[in-house]
Amino acid sequence: MGNRVTLQEIADALGLSRNTVSRALNNTGNVSAETRNKICQTAMSMGYKQFNMAGFTQPAAMPGEAMAPTDKTEIALFTQAFPGNSHSGTKLLEAFQHKIDALGYKLSINIIRDYEINNMCFPTNIDIENVAAILCMELFSESYCEFLCKQNIPMLFVDTPLSQRCPIKADVIYMENLSSVHHMLDTMIDSGCKRISFIGDRFHCQSFYERWQAYVSVLTDRGIAIDMDSCILADDSNPYSDTTWLSQQIASLKQLPDLFFCANDFLAMSTIKALKLLGKKVPKDIRICGFDDAPEASLMEPSLTTIKIHSSSMGYIAADLLLARIANPAMPYKRTYIETDIIYRESTASE
Repeated sequence: MGNRVTLQEIADALGLSRNTVSRALNNTGNVSAETRNKICQTAMSMGYKQFNMAGFTQPAAMPGEAMAPTDKTEIALFTQAFPGNSHSGTKLLEAFQHKIDALGYKLSINIIRDYEINNMCFPTNIDIENVAAILCMELFSESYCEFLCKQNIPMLFVDTPLSQRCPIKADVIYMENLSSVHHMLDTMIDSGCKRISFIGDRFHCQSFYERWQAYVSVLTDRGIAIDMDSCILADDSNPYSDTTWLSQQIASLKQLPDLFFCANDFLAMSTIKALKLLGKKVPKDIRICGFDDAPEASLMEPSLTTIKIHSSSMGYIAADLLLARIANPAMPYKRTYIETDIIYRESTASE
């Protein structure tokens, strides 16, 4: 096996700085969509670790799995926000690519910008005639998703816009949200949390909305009134990552809840930082839980109670679903949920 590809080697190949390449691959800082797309494509072609399953041997095709036809060998990833190293989508993509590579398909990365959404068109750098299928991740523009579903191309969505607003005529894969959140919050109520508030834009995507539905359901089942004024539900155009803004939202609440349930770990970590600005300690003054089990969740202080997404399993199953769709375009669409696991950590510990 050759030496591992470094960020500097990718930077040298493109004539860019190492910092620019790092920001693009980790989805941090100011990098244009065009530059990020170019960096991601180069990193993939060079076998950079984020896109290469190091240590794995390509498996042989299973019975019934068709190898890629010679005329269409590309599976295109469409995304509005390419996942950084801490995003569960990274492991999903690694597993997905590992599976399709064994069958002769190659994954291309396409950042969907405002231009494509406003003009209802494909990215200019893609040869759609060579595309066997499209994988959609972090793509929540309702109008653009509807546009894609009309293109008669095998397609799989990993999460979607709200299904009641935007019916998706394609295969879909989700992480399980409802029962895991219900069980986690039910346990928190048993441990003494009677005032529970939700943080996040519940309309951001279907999974966020299902987490909100579970929140509403468990409180209703336990006879606890839902206080919308105690929740922070601003749409995601607001700067949730800005701890000053978020601390102001928390400070404006009439009363702090016993527990903040955040729609994902990113929001939970931002909330913990915002509470620190307000002089509040977790879990002494208030408890926090999230969703995703991001790598930082077990390393931060306090460690974060969350719900683990089995990202690698989702990636392999996503590949199976999309390959089946390529082989049989006329079969009924499938909606698949992958089980999740609750992980209790320090952020919800009883003092």
